[in-house]
This record gives sequence, structure tokens and C-alpha cells, in this order.
Amino acid sequence: MKVLVTGGAGYVGSVLIPQLLASGYEVAVLDNLRYGGQTLLPHFSCPGFEFIKGDVSDQETVQRCVGEVDAVVHLAAIVGFPACLKYPEVAENTNVQGTRNVAEAVADNQPLVFASTGSNYGKLDAICTEESPLNPVSFYAITKTQGEEIVMDTAGGTVLRFATAFGASPRMRLDLLVNDFVHQAVVNKQLIVYERGFRRTFIHVRDMGKAIQFSLENYDAMKNNSYNVGHESLNYTKEDIANAIRERIPFYLHYAEVGTDPDQRDYEVSYKKIQEIGYETTVTLDEGISELIRVVDAIDVTSPWLNV
Repeated sequence: MKVLVTGGAGYVGSVLIPQLLASGYEVAVLDNLRYGGQTLLPHFSCPGFEFIKGDVSDQETVQRCVGEVDAVVHLAAIVGFPACLKYPEVAENTNVQGTRNVAEAVADNQPLVFASTGSNYGKLDAICTEESPLNPVSFYAITKTQGEEIVMDTAGGTVLRFATAFGASPRMRLDLLVNDFVHQAVVNKQLIVYERGFRRTFIHVRDMGKAIQFSLENYDAMKNNSYNVGHESLNYTKEDIANAIRERIPFYLHYAEVGTDPDQRDYEVSYKKIQEIGYETTVTLDEGISELIRVVDAIDVTSPWLNV
């Protein structure tokens, strides 16, 4: 099977691509290389790998690429509320129009797996199931909710609402909560936490890749539906995360009693629906934190405006 992965050079894609290639898939990546293409370099020696530099907002390019594959994994997006606020037009073109281009290009017999987010639920008091109403708060979540609607109305694909990602990836992201907390603790030796009791569920990026491959391989059972992807055992407050890091390394930890986190997600999620089909996560929070602590020394994040 040949799979088109849009946004394959990104945080999730750069973990998914080697997983698919190792499993015998042929993989074509469509990416505009907004964050560079270094993560793809190891794959060019593989005869089953193909790269197309382009943007999902280009309808003609999308139609051509989709027409040459057996299935599509749509990852391309401006991800997270800060990036979407900074680049609202790009976010709209990518997350909404780009998704429309992909959904309209997919044929009836082509599986389409769409990476969405639990952010679409907004701030809920009850445990979130797939039947819970979507109430997106951030602009990012609004665009991803619109993307879900497009996919389901146009292509009837599989929508994966991922928990909050964490873990090391060749295209590393330090804006994700666990990754950010570990980086601050290791590099700055201090961490300030707002709204310490806010609760989220997390998922390691390798498990995200496995969930996407699982969805391709179980597409007949999962198509025309949405699934929360994560695990109840990975439901933690911000305070839980900070304390788990401090069990491994010393740093100054302060819980702020004033101020708010712009990301108001605070909920617990049920993952029973996808578990009943047979998917389970494999990487624990402790394993992910230990991995991130080791990875930090390999990450060079500097600013020319600092004199320390």
C-alpha cells in the first residue's frame, strides 16, 4: 500500500514515516517544509519513499498527489493556539481550506485518516466521549473542528482526536506542555506553573504514529467515525507533571496563584471506543519524561538577546 502523508516532515509525521516504512508501506510525503526538511533526509535512500514539496492549500498539487496513492494521512496543519494566533491567515488556509482540498480529492475507495485534537471539546466538566458536544475555544480548535466537519461531510474518513502530545521527535516541539516543562526544568532550573489543578490526558508521539497506522489497518471498522486517542492512565494535572519531573531532577518549582494559562483545556477523556477495536498506548509518562531529560542536551535553543 502506498500512503500519502501530508505534513510528513512535522512533529508527528517525522515519527510516523519510519514506522510506516519499517512496516512495508510505500510513503509519499507532501510538505511545504515550513520547519525544514532535515527530518526526512534518512528516508531518501529507501526506494519506497517519495517527497513532494508543496502545500495542501494548492488544490491542483493535492489532487495530483492523492491520485497517485492508495490512502491518505492528513497531518498538515498550523498546530497550537499560539501559532494560529500569530499566523491566522495561514492557519485558515492550511487547517480549513487545505483539509477541504484533501477531502475533496480523496476517492470513495481511498482511506483518509485525519489528525484532529481533543482541544475541540473546549472546557468541559464531564468526562469527554466522542458523543460530547464540541465547544472549541481557541482559534486553533475552531479550525480543527471545521476540518473534522469537512472530512466527515465530504470523505467520510476516520477522525482521530489526539490527547496532548509529548515525547521526543526528530522535528522537536518545545511548546507542548510536558516537553516545555522538562526543557524549562533542565535548562532554566526553574518552572512556574499556572492553574496547577488543570487536568489533561497525554499521549506519546510514538503512540500517535501507531494509532495512525492502526487506523489504516482497521479502516473498514473505523471509517465514517471519530475517535479519542490516548489512555486513561495518562490523565494528569499540571501539578502531577511537574512533580513527576522533580522526582528525577532538582529545580525550583513555583505554583502561581495569579494569572491564567491561555490554553483553558481542563478535562478528562474516555478512550473506550478505540480500545474496543484493539488500540492501546504503550509509552508511559515516566518513560517519556526520562527520554526528554536525556534529549534536552541534544537541543540547541539560543537567543542572540541573552547575555547568559
